[in-house]
Amino acid sequence: MSDEKADLIATYFKNETLHKGTLIIQEGKTSRKSYFLESGIIRCYIIDLNGDEVTTRFFSAPDFLNDYLSFFEQKPSDENYELITDCEVYSINYDNVQHCFHSIPEFREWGRMLLTLNYAHINKRMISFHKETAQDRYLYLKNNCPEIIEKVPLHIIASYLGITKYSLSRIRKEIEIL
Repeated sequence: MSDEKADLIATYFKNETLHKGTLIIQEGKTSRKSYFLESGIIRCYIIDLNGDEVTTRFFSAPDFLNDYLSFFEQKPSDENYELITDCEVYSINYDNVQHCFHSIPEFREWGRMLLTLNYAHINKRMISFHKETAQDRYLYLKNNCPEIIEKVPLHIIASYLGITKYSLSRIRKEIEIL
């Protein structure tokens, strides 16, 4: 993409400083913005049948994020997107995304790439629950996203890994011994 096109696209984004605990996308509400995460950590979570929060994904800077189904279909989200830390984001609203998709071919290609990467991430995570141990999933997170291990409370990491906080403590102790 040329610098000129990138500069044009940047004019559609708005800089925002958001605070820890903020829900930028809320279950039952339609996502109206797409985000570039400049700094900080955001998690996605659902409330399961028992009323417990289950973390489904983390985003750490730099990253793009959105509930793509809610945003592009303009339907209520099934997830909550909560700031784990204070974050700086650049947001773009639905109308501007549609305008850019229709008028800037490079933006359309970039959007296609983001959707593909998002699908690949979700698919890899789904498969990991069937082909990897909880320890393997923890080590992958530790090695590839150390900022999450350092800044996210352990009970949230445990819910992301699909285990209890007690199992996570045991796994962490076993790894320390190795």
